[in-house]
Amino acid sequence: MNKVTSLIDSKALCDTIVEGMQENKANDIVVLDLREIGSAVCDFFIICSGESSTQVDGVCSSVEKRTREEIHEKVWRIEGKQNSEWILMDYVSVVAHIFHKDKRTFFDLEDLWADAIRTDIPNLN
Repeated sequence: MNKVTSLIDSKALCDTIVEGMQENKANDIVVLDLREIGSAVCDFFIICSGESSTQVDGVCSSVEKRTREEIHEKVWRIEGKQNSEWILMDYVSVVAHIFHKDKRTFFDLEDLWADAIRTDIPNLN
C-alpha cells in the first residue's frame, strides 16, 4: 500500500468514527489532523465527550459497530472501559478518545496537540 492510499484510508476511518460518535450523540467532537507533526503516533486524534459513563460506553460501542460494519475495520486496542471516564480506541492510524465531560477538561488533549490542524464538528443534538 502506498502513502497516498494509506492517507485516504485513515481519513475514511476518521470520518466513520465521527459518524459513530454522532450516532450516539457525543458532544464537542474535535478532529486533530496530526499528519504534518513529526512526533505524532498516528494520523488523526478524534476527541469527544459524553454526559455520563453510560453514554461514554455507548459511544464506544457505536464507534466499534460502525467501523466494523461500514468499512470492515476492527479496533486494535481499547483502554479505559472499566470505569468509562476516558476510553481510548486505537485503530493504529486513528485514535479515538471518548471522555466523560469532567475528565476531558482535566487532560486537555486539544491544547497538548495545539500544532495539529483542528476541525470542530457541530453537535447534532
